[in-house]
Amino acid sequence: MKTPQPWSDLCRSSEFAGMWVALDNCRFDCETRQPIEGDVVDSDSDLAALCGRMRETRRANCAIVFCDDEVLVESRRSSVPPPTLRVNAGR
Repeated sequence: MKTPQPWSDLCRSSEFAGMWVALDNCRFDCETRQPIEGDVVDSDSDLAALCGRMRETRRANCAIVFCDDEVLVESRRSSVPPPTLRVNAGR
């Protein structure tokens, strides 16, 4: 199983900069609708060529996004667990 790559890392990499990238298991930011991370399936500078290959391989559920150096959303993963809600019953 692949480890999803952060979108910010993909955009800043020389391998994908200026390319159309097909992402599987893509996770998006709820507010901005920008990608946060995903598994790179394929990439190409020609959108039509990338879409053609995706169609040939029957990968219809991938997100295809353009990779530039402007990252609008950074991954917000933290090693600190979220706070636990405490409910006082009967009060």
